[in-house]
Order: sequence, then structure tokens, then C-alpha cells
Amino acid sequence: MKQAASLLYRIAIALAIAAGVAFLQHWIWQQFNRGAEFISTNQSIKGFAYNGFQRDQSPLKGTYPTTEELTADLDLLARTSDGLRTYGVTDMPVLLTLAGQRDMNVTAGAWLDPDLEKNEREITALIDASRKMRHVERLMVGNESILRGDLKPEDVIGYLDRVRKAVRKPVSTAEPWHVWLRYPELVEHVDYITVHLLPYHEGVPVEAAVDYAFERYDELARTFPRKKIVVGEIGWPSKGPTLGAAIPSLDNQARFIREFLAHPRTARIDYFLMEAIDQPWKVDVEGWAGPYWGMYNADREQKFALEGIVERDPHWSKKAMNAAALAFLPMLLVAFFLSDWNVFGRVFLAGLIQACVSTLIVGLNVPVDYYLTQRDLVGLGLLIGATILTAAVLLSHGFEFGEMLFKKQWQRRFMPLPPHAPDQQPFVSVHLACYNEPPEMVIATLDSLAKLNYQNFEVLVLDNNTRDEALWKPLEKRCAELGPRFRFFHLANWPGFKAGALNYGLKVTDPRAEVVGVVDADYVVDPDWLASLIPHFDKPDVAVVQAPQAHRDWEGQPFKRMCNWEFDGFFRIGMHHRNERNALIQHGTMTLVRRLALEEVGGWSEWCICEDTELGLRLIEKGYDTRYVDHVLGRGLTPSGFAAIKSQRFRWAFGAMQILKAHLPHMIGRSNLNLAQRYHFLTGWFAWLGDALQLVFAFGSLAWTLGILLFPKSFGLPVTALALPILGFMAFKAALGPILYRRTMDCPWKDILGASILSVGLAHAIARGVFAGLVKKKGVFVVTPKGWRGGGALAFFNPIREEIGMLVALLLGAATLVAQRGADNLETQLWVGILCLQCIPYVAAILCQIAAYMPERPVAGAKPDALPAGA
Repeated sequence: MKQAASLLYRIAIALAIAAGVAFLQHWIWQQFNRGAEFISTNQSIKGFAYNGFQRDQSPLKGTYPTTEELTADLDLLARTSDGLRTYGVTDMPVLLTLAGQRDMNVTAGAWLDPDLEKNEREITALIDASRKMRHVERLMVGNESILRGDLKPEDVIGYLDRVRKAVRKPVSTAEPWHVWLRYPELVEHVDYITVHLLPYHEGVPVEAAVDYAFERYDELARTFPRKKIVVGEIGWPSKGPTLGAAIPSLDNQARFIREFLAHPRTARIDYFLMEAIDQPWKVDVEGWAGPYWGMYNADREQKFALEGIVERDPHWSKKAMNAAALAFLPMLLVAFFLSDWNVFGRVFLAGLIQACVSTLIVGLNVPVDYYLTQRDLVGLGLLIGATILTAAVLLSHGFEFGEMLFKKQWQRRFMPLPPHAPDQQPFVSVHLACYNEPPEMVIATLDSLAKLNYQNFEVLVLDNNTRDEALWKPLEKRCAELGPRFRFFHLANWPGFKAGALNYGLKVTDPRAEVVGVVDADYVVDPDWLASLIPHFDKPDVAVVQAPQAHRDWEGQPFKRMCNWEFDGFFRIGMHHRNERNALIQHGTMTLVRRLALEEVGGWSEWCICEDTELGLRLIEKGYDTRYVDHVLGRGLTPSGFAAIKSQRFRWAFGAMQILKAHLPHMIGRSNLNLAQRYHFLTGWFAWLGDALQLVFAFGSLAWTLGILLFPKSFGLPVTALALPILGFMAFKAALGPILYRRTMDCPWKDILGASILSVGLAHAIARGVFAGLVKKKGVFVVTPKGWRGGGALAFFNPIREEIGMLVALLLGAATLVAQRGADNLETQLWVGILCLQCIPYVAAILCQIAAYMPERPVAGAKPDALPAGA
């Protein structure tokens, strides 16, 4: 009964959290899409500027509407207006006849461009239609042909005179107001002036746009007082780039149209609203705003009413409901199964899930909200894929963040154990593999091993492929001095890198050994290392006991401080997170392995350059337990410089991809791995895959920026609704690390900043390692240099030359975009912001290199050999 009540309570809490977060996101959608109320009007519309192309049709591709489609359009428009302005005759020859059948008054246009033969056909057809059709009350010879530069004013005048001579109906040509003022001679050859008044193109804010349009109308009237003026186009787009103070949006379009129709002067002028129906094909000739001038969208749905409240996004409620429905089950499961988190933590993770799903819904609805070309759809597909990967990275980070901050108590927290009595100690074989290492550094490690408070052990020094006798002979000598438990092996031309040397060590290990220990050549170990950890092997299913990596002699040099705290973050945070579900990342130093288990799985893998992590995974797949004891029992040296740690992380990322490719069938197929272990070993690489994704995104951003600069009509700036979540995700992810450091470690803010800079600065090297590991089968094990740094005139720039190149390219792209588009455009600001965010890893890399070259300062009271306990 008690268990049932507890279960019902957990279900109720989980339902409340999931429902609460879903309702909250619905409220947020509502707030962002609150309806705007503008002046209403019941005035009839005098006329529409009309193009009949359907969503997937284009005159540029030679695809035209059918008679049935034109009939449906005219029936739709006839409900609100009896006036129509057309742009051509020969492209839709039945249009004028269909308009006449509906008693619509038509201002018929002939389209003029540089194609003189086509112009002849248009002029002939226009004259013929004018003579045959009474409902064609006015003629329009050309549309913005002078503005576009297709024809010279004298060419247009020739066509005008010819048509005026052939017909008895009023004839004009259509141009913006400034073209009429610039070429006043045009007025002498028309019966009326057709002017386009489009304040959006002039950067006028919508609240001043109607008055501005009438000011331009009045300016023409004063200049040409004897000519009748017809407004051939007047309107506002519902989407497009921001031009100056002119912001395209659905509510701004509704506001402009309503204010224009309600204006007291509107009823006394002739006008055509620009335009009747959205024309997606215009993106190729007019840019991003071109398709969105219609009162109706391309699916022939009215965008807004002329009375009542205007919703910014008519589909927001459906999107919010879909986002809530898609996220509800994951939120419910998270809230139910993470009952050992406090409520705030479960709300946090559920909210993160909902935010990611809502962003995905926004992306999936872009084809509904925008008219996309095939190129756009490909780009959108890639962007949605990137968004999914980004969300996966963010959620894995969020889960780790939540577990560290909101989990009530660790279920698997292991500590050093009381030592065995000397006569009960299992025999341990400690293996130390080295290659081209400074002998004094290795000797310090050997001396520390000689001081172990443990009786039954041996040390095997496995020097593989070091050719310089000056490096390995002193080690051989020191082993002889330390006694028979220290055995030295020089392996010349030995295959398999470190794993090959360790496998040789297994062959020559003392038969009494029950546990194999591995320590790096630069580690000074605590005397209690074996004594405090070996008792964990009293449990027969324990195969690995891992102590954290730590460093010494780092306090006085800025780059070494950065390395120390950046490493420390993983062992204080990530290892606890994984240890909780027996999904440990085994490391190649300060690690102890049960010998029988090691031999059972075939020893160390020589095909993988991260043989330690790969071994740990194989042991877990066999069903063994692995333990992490967060107690510092040895300290090594930090990498010698930024180039050294870049090489190390490249190797780790390469090896991680080798492991992922080799073990993927076990992670997703049948194996002994439980669900939690599968999760950790699949998502454990997400941070590095995120770095790889960042590199792809940087190259993609550069390519798209180049497209914007060179082909502005084909490459638009990103949709704000997609750009903002990406920026938000980046900022949120960047904040998680410093918050965790501050909450879980005794780390000063300056060192948190340094560790964060190093972590970000390694992103490029990690990304290269990820891609190399995915493509290549074999890698080369490169020893991480400790304690020395290369010289030479180009030594400073050589390790960061790629990062400098990427930084220069991104900054150049941003600066050129601002110079071409201006800095007052919202879309430009967002894209420049994204480009600048892409610069952060490359700036960080340069800062790391600078820090690596800073001098070391003595630290007062420092005790390099001290080994304080970990958390």
C-alpha cells in the first residue's frame, strides 16, 4: 500500500511538472504573438495589382497558371474589389477575358524589358485587347522598366507614343515617384501618371508610411498639376529584410493597409493595392521581400482582416500545441524517473526539453511561414539537422548540469578504503610505458613508486622505440638501483604504440599479479595509492578502479593554471556523472585493472590510439563494475604548451571516433550495456561532436555570407525565429560550465575564466580530430610533450595558424556585410552576431597561445610534492 501511494505521488508530481512546463511554453508563445489592434476600415478596395502565378509557378521557369486557377483567383478578388491591374498580356492571354466576365474594370499592362521582339508581341497584344474589350479602361505600357535599367526613357517614350496613337483609351507607364521627377519629359507622353508609392523600400517606419506616401503623391501633383495621378502600387510586405526603420511583418502590413484605406483622402484617388496575392517567384528578381506583398498568401488564404485584432502569427497556437504534445512524454519521463532530483531540477530539465522541441517546431514550420526554393529547402534541412544535433548536445549538458546541482545524493560514491594487512595484499604489477621521455622526469616517477606503502608489487618500465640511449639508459640504471621489483624493458621497433608496450608488459608480468596498475611517465604518486584502492577489488565483479588525473607545479604559470583547472573540471564533474551509472571513462594513468578481466577481453587494443577508454568500455560490455574514487593519489605535469595540448585533444577525439565506430553495434544493438550506459557512451561524445558541428557551422556561415555578398537575391539573411534560438543555445551552453565550476569546485573566478578559455580554444583541434577519426581507420599515437616548448621564429604562430585564418575570414565577412548592408538592419545584426560568436573559439585559441608564452612566477609557500585529497 505504501509503495502504491509513493508511486502515485511520483506520477502526480511528474504530470504536474510536464503539464506546468507545457502550459508555460504555450503562454510564452501567446505573449510573443499577442494580437495588435489597429484602426479598422470597412472601405471597399478600388483595385488590386495582380499576378496569377501559383506557389510553384514562375515566369522565369516558363510555368504559368491554368484557366481554372485564374478563374478561382478572380472569383476570390471580386468579393472585395472590382478593379484589377495587370502587368502583361501574352503570358496569361485569357486573363483579360476572364476579368471581363466578372465585370471587373481592368488597367491592362504590357511588360517591357530588353527583349525587343517580346516587347513587340506585348504592344501588339495590348493594342488588340484594348480595341476588343470595353472593360479595359486604361493601358499601362511598361512597369518600372526605366527604374530597372531595362529601357532608356526615350525608348519608353517611343512605345508610349505608338500605343497612344493606336487607341483612344488613357495610356501611361508605371514608375516610382522619383523617376517621374527625374525624367519630367515622360509626363508629356502619357495621359495620366502611374506612380508606385512603396515607403518600405525607402526605409520609412510604418507609423509614418501612409503620410509619407501622400506627401510624395502631393509632390507629384504640385509638379505636374494638369495630369491625373493613379497610384499603380501601394502596400507593405509581411516578411523580408528590415530596411532602415521599415520593418516587414504581418501586423505592420495590416496596419499600413488599414491606415491607408481609412485615410480620408484614399476614397478620392485611384489606386491598386500592392498586391493581391503573394508571388513566391519574385524572390529571384526582387530579393527576400518580393514574395510577401499580397493581401492573400500563395495558398489564397487572407493574411489578415480589415477589422479587429491582427495576430502576428496566425498559426502560433497550433505550433505551441504541437510543441507541447511532442515534448510532453519526454518531460513526463524525466520528471518521473529523476525522482532523486529536487523539483526545481526536474522543472529545469523539462523546460530545456520543451525549449529544444519548440525550436525544432519553429524550424519545421519555416516552409509554412516562408516560400522556399529548392536551395532554401536544402539549407533549411541542414539547419534543422544542425539544430537537432545542437539540441542533443545541449540536453546532454543540461542533464549533467542538473545532476551535479539538483541530485539529492550520489548512489555510487566510492572512497579510499582501509588497507589490507601485508599478508593479505594481492600482488600488483605496475606498468609504466614511456617513449622519448626526459629521464629525470621518469626517474621522479620511479622514485615515488619506490615509496609506496605496499608490500606485494612490481614495477615494469616499458620503454618502446626510444632510439637515443641518453634517454633510456639512465632509466635502466635507476631500475637496477631500485632493486629487483623494478624491471626495465627496452623495446626497439615495437608495434602498437603504448598499447603494444602494455601488451608486452602483460606477457612478462609476474604470474602472482592479480591487479595491473598503469601510471604515466610523469606522475609522482602518493604512497597510499595501492593501499587505499586495492581493497575495492575484494568485490569479484570490480574490474577497474580509477583515481583522478591531477597536476603539480602549475600554480605559477598562467597556461599551466588553465590546463590544471580545465582537466580538473572533468574529474570533479563529468566522472561523477558517469560513475553514477557505471559508465566510466577509463584513463591511462592512475588506473588499476583486474588482471583476469584484462586478459579475458584480450588485453589492450593496439588498433585504437585511446586504448585506455576502449578497454574500459569492453570491460563494461562484459558486465564488469568500474569504480571512480575521487581522491587525488598522484600528480603529473601539464602539457608543455598549447601545441602539446592541441595534439593531445586531437588524439583523444580521433580515438573517441574510433571507439564509436567500433562499438556502435553494442551501443545500439544487443549487448550487456544497460540503457543508462548506452546513453552515456553515445552522448558522452556529444561535446566533441558539438565542436565538430561548430566548425561545420563556421564554414557554412562563411559560405552563406559569401553568397549574401555576391548573390544577394539568391542568398537571404537568416530567419530571425531560427537565428535567435541558435544564439540563445550558444549563450546557454557557454554559461553551464562556469556555473558548474563555481558550484562544485573551490575554483577562483579568474581560473574559471581561464579553464573556459582553454576549453573553447581547443574546439578547432577537437573538431579536426573528430573528422579525422570518422574518415580514417588508423591513427598515430603522439606523446604529449611535458615540460618543454619548441622555439624558432614562427613557433608562436605555427600552432594557431588555422585558427588565425578562420578568425580573419569570419571578421572580414562580418565587416564586409556591415559595410554593404549597414548596421541598423535587424537581420544583419543577428547574422553579424552569429559570425562574431563563431570567432570565440579562435580568439580563445590565440589567448591560450599567449598564455603559454607567459613567464612562470614563483609561488610563495607552494609545496609541489604535496598531494592533497580530492573532493
